[in-house]
Amino acid sequence: MIGADCLILFSDIDGLYDKNPRQFSEAKHIDVVGAITPAIEAMAGEANAAVGMGSGGMRTKIEAAIIATSAGCAVAICDGRGLGALARLGNHGKATWFEAATDPKTARHLWLAHNLRPQGTYVIDKGAVTALLAGASLLPIGVVSVEGNFERGDAVAIKGKNGKIVGRGISAYSSGDAGQIIGVKSEEIERILGFSGRPALVHRDDMVVGAIVE
Repeated sequence: MIGADCLILFSDIDGLYDKNPRQFSEAKHIDVVGAITPAIEAMAGEANAAVGMGSGGMRTKIEAAIIATSAGCAVAICDGRGLGALARLGNHGKATWFEAATDPKTARHLWLAHNLRPQGTYVIDKGAVTALLAGASLLPIGVVSVEGNFERGDAVAIKGKNGKIVGRGISAYSSGDAGQIIGVKSEEIERILGFSGRPALVHRDDMVVGAIVE
């Protein structure tokens, strides 16, 4: 999840057509695709089979477009032959553009909420719960205990002392290091651990909170 805004797929054809333009002079170029429907997918089949490439090439590009657009990334399929292909696209060159189905931030939140398996849990106090719901990062001072064994970069659940899950995110510390700094101010992290780490156990950009995680 890199949060990219655009994916450019180069081909030996300048985008998607409703039928093979090398066989049918009346073939229509598809400039913009708002949603990848079964009809759009069908256009990537035999109708778009290119000489020397076959239909698989365009089908694979459509499959990539489905994944990218669902993650909030627009996609362009354009002719990559010759020099300056990217410059041509930037100067309104002919291509098929697939609109993103959502924005990258929303897609990342959905990924955090539903596609990661937590390896451990941070148990937090009431004040931290309130802070997270208001959009703050999870600071060590608001954590009362660490459950499970996990490494830096692993997914973790975040729950209140009542056991209710209030969030999920990516931990900036391993469970071992986190266990040494919970309950203290962020300014104390370097003194305790011996290195200057991040001030938050889970940064708000790497976390989703509220009903979306239920």
